[in-house]
Formats: sequence, structure tokens, C-alpha cells
Amino acid sequence: MPEVEFMGKTFGVDEDGFIDSYENWSAEWVQLVKKEEGIEELNDEHQKVITVLREYYEKNGIAPMVRVLSKVTGFKLKHIYELFPSGPGKGACKMAGLPKPTGCV
Repeated sequence: MPEVEFMGKTFGVDEDGFIDSYENWSAEWVQLVKKEEGIEELNDEHQKVITVLREYYEKNGIAPMVRVLSKVTGFKLKHIYELFPSGPGKGACKMAGLPKPTGCV
């Protein structure tokens, strides 16, 4: 499995750059993905999406469907794409430390 080093930490990643294990998620990982996504500054809306994704994953063992994410956050899908340019499946789930969603990437 490939590895990525960032801010003094080493992360195992899959072929699409998703973190190898949910348990290895950290603030440094968020900063790495933020940089890859071209996001200058994370705001409260980014944090809300990340928190909802992580809580849903912890409860259900999978990422939520996009319309569930939209409903729970209260953000329209278009706005989620504005927050995460590569989308909720690739950008947001990746930043939240979730495994690559099936059928979304």
C-alpha cells in the first residue's frame, strides 16, 4: 500500500488516495486533503459536513447517500460541491477519513 507523508505523519493510502484506516484519521490528514482539494480555509460548513459524515459512518458503517448528507447538513448538493470541489464522495468522504464510497468515485 502506498504511503504519503505530511506534517511529520505518514499515512497509508489506497490507489485513489483514501486513508487506509478510519482509525488513522487526524487533523494532519484533514490538512493534507484540504491542500489536495485546493481549499484555502476550512470553515464551519466544511466542519459540519465532516462531522456528519464521521458520525453517520460510526453509526452505520458506511457513508451516507448524498441526499441524506444534504438533508442532515441542510446544505443543497450544489453547495456541498462548492465546499468540496471534487464532490461529497471523493472530497468530503476522503477528508473525513471514510473508506472510498462504492459507486461514487
